[in-house]
Amino acid sequence: MTTPGTTTAGPGLPPGSVVELGSQVRQYDGGRVLVGGAPPRLVRLAAAAGPLLKNGRIRLDTPLAARLAERLVALGLAHPVVAELPPLETASVTVVVPVRDRAQELDRLLAGIGDGTPVIVVDDGSRAPLAVARVAARHGARLIALAENRGPAAARNAGLRQVRTPYVAFTDSDVVLAPDTLPTLLRHFNDPRLAAVAPRVLGLDTPAPGWLSRYEAARSSLDLGPHPALVHPRSRVAWIPSACLVARVDALGTGFDERLRVGEDVDLVWRLAAEGRRIRYDPTVTARHDHRTRFTNWLARKAYYGTGAHALAERHGSAIAPATLTPWAAVTAAALLAQRPWSVPVAAAVAIGVTRGYARDITAGTADPRRLAASLTGLGLAATAEQTAALLLRHWWPLTAAGCLVSRRVRRATALAAVVDGFLEHRRCAPELDRVRFVLARRVDDLAYGAGVWAGAVRGRSGRCLLPEIRGRRRER
Repeated sequence: MTTPGTTTAGPGLPPGSVVELGSQVRQYDGGRVLVGGAPPRLVRLAAAAGPLLKNGRIRLDTPLAARLAERLVALGLAHPVVAELPPLETASVTVVVPVRDRAQELDRLLAGIGDGTPVIVVDDGSRAPLAVARVAARHGARLIALAENRGPAAARNAGLRQVRTPYVAFTDSDVVLAPDTLPTLLRHFNDPRLAAVAPRVLGLDTPAPGWLSRYEAARSSLDLGPHPALVHPRSRVAWIPSACLVARVDALGTGFDERLRVGEDVDLVWRLAAEGRRIRYDPTVTARHDHRTRFTNWLARKAYYGTGAHALAERHGSAIAPATLTPWAAVTAAALLAQRPWSVPVAAAVAIGVTRGYARDITAGTADPRRLAASLTGLGLAATAEQTAALLLRHWWPLTAAGCLVSRRVRRATALAAVVDGFLEHRRCAPELDRVRFVLARRVDDLAYGAGVWAGAVRGRSGRCLLPEIRGRRRER
């Protein structure tokens, strides 16, 4: 089995295309040393390779440039510039839309799909099937009607079996596509190693009124952020939603696991990654989604997402871990959470030891190894703080709540994490919502999702989906 994030053998991106370093990649020693990727790595460029990287970009106009670009793309340090890739025919993709009722939303979606693109609508046991059939007929879409509701995975597979084009676009009925969404995503398939790609999923251009709608516009579960990514377990973007997903048909095999009613898109992506196939998230392309804005529906959906963690843990083990920490990060977090007189000295000693280890083993030979080593340690500490807060407030909150009843230290750590995390996320998202309501919505979001995770674990009689993963550091040369 190939390690996730690597690729099978074969040609890469076409000559003349361009790749660009990710915006979160840090450069040292005049650009000779790169730090970033997913999971984070330190990469040294050979003397001949350094000049090929100009203003953070590499044009694939020589064999050496192509090899360097492929290496950086495979490590998640660089991403193709989609505008530099040649277009593919839109007739080469078939749109598959699973739907249950929602005739009005389906009509809105189909109206935005350009002429010449074949469409298959799969009615997944609608209570009013005639309305769905009329919309499909009006837009010239092929209709497949399932006699009973079998779930989104089965509905997509029913459509997939009828696809005769090399590519398929799975799109939920409550999504709105811009005219350039599918054509732009198709350009990515100039990379023959690519199995699937997804856009950034945002709310509607005209969102519903209310604070919850404004929160969802900034912090939807389907919005994976503004930075492109190579998608695989433990990446910064570990999955892509099937709300809008374009894939190479011959890479999908039998498609989605029909036993899953939730998390089927995560399962598909992780199976593809385990096969060594490449999956990409491109936030320069967007699709619009009709987010839930009624509080009870919103809350139920967040919890529903969480229930899928148990089934994913059964299939993919530690890939679903709520946090991935190095041993030194786990010790540092435990020391600081203890809030004892020795906590800060122990955490500081660990950080100093790690920095010295980095300077000796990893950054040796760089122009300023101590500075680079300190930077690596700082990045690790920031990631540790973020993941620890997520454990306290999201995945382990029932334990945190119990601890708050008996321990002042737990109450203090929880309050600090809740406020600091909320304020930092408010600053990052810049929502059209004041800090207080944003932080409250974020905490309720966490409580609902965490409740779903625990409900799934209890029903499945396994806490595997709640266990963090302790992993050693990676180094690339």
